[in-house]
Amino acid sequence: MLGSLLAGTGLTGTQYTIYITFTLLFIVLMFVAALVAIIVVLFQKSNSDGIQGITATSETFYGKNKGRSIESKLKKWSWITLGVLGVLAIVVYVVQVMLQ
Repeated sequence: MLGSLLAGTGLTGTQYTIYITFTLLFIVLMFVAALVAIIVVLFQKSNSDGIQGITATSETFYGKNKGRSIESKLKKWSWITLGVLGVLAIVVYVVQVMLQ
């Protein structure tokens, strides 16, 4: 069923098996990258102050820098995972276009 949805139906025997294996592997990798990106983005702190802006609590210098380093790492990892997801999507597209 899934094979009929994918490109490359004009391939023969072993070529088609390799193509389906490659495509399914990359689709699974895209799914994992998307899940990791969602989780990393959900762990990031919101940029807006919301209701906390009213109270105007002050934080220590150490607390601010510690938060920023964790936030910067999460931001960096979100860009990395989204970049990996984009590259995988382009690779799958290019392979399918080449085999049509």
